[in-house]
Amino acid sequence: QVQLVESGGGSVQAGGSLRLSCAASGYRVSSYCMGWFRQAPEKEREGVAAIYTGGTYYADSVKGRFNISQDNAKTTLYLQMNSLKPEDTAMYYCAAGERYAAGKCRWWEKPFSSQNFGYWGQGTQVTVSS
Repeated sequence: QVQLVESGGGSVQAGGSLRLSCAASGYRVSSYCMGWFRQAPEKEREGVAAIYTGGTYYADSVKGRFNISQDNAKTTLYLQMNSLKPEDTAMYYCAAGERYAAGKCRWWEKPFSSQNFGYWGQGTQVTVSS
């Protein structure tokens, strides 16, 4: 199993920046695909960015503004958020999937399907004021 702990959320003004971190620990964590999701009030949870062996993926709404990355040991996932907009306000969740498990990390089918990921963090709140 893998445990995920997010941090770095907070309140910023529009146009500002914020960097989220996700500390991952557990069995063979380096072999997991990972991503960031977010959920705003009265909205569906949506994929923001993800890292797979096939490359990185970004939601159209954050392309050019957000950047997803990992440390060398792949034990920490980051989400650098720049030029933040009020529409980015949401609870942000870190997710991980077992790369070799059936139905997981299938980026070539649906990169932002929540079914790609079997483990989830507790979430960190991001609030962007206008």
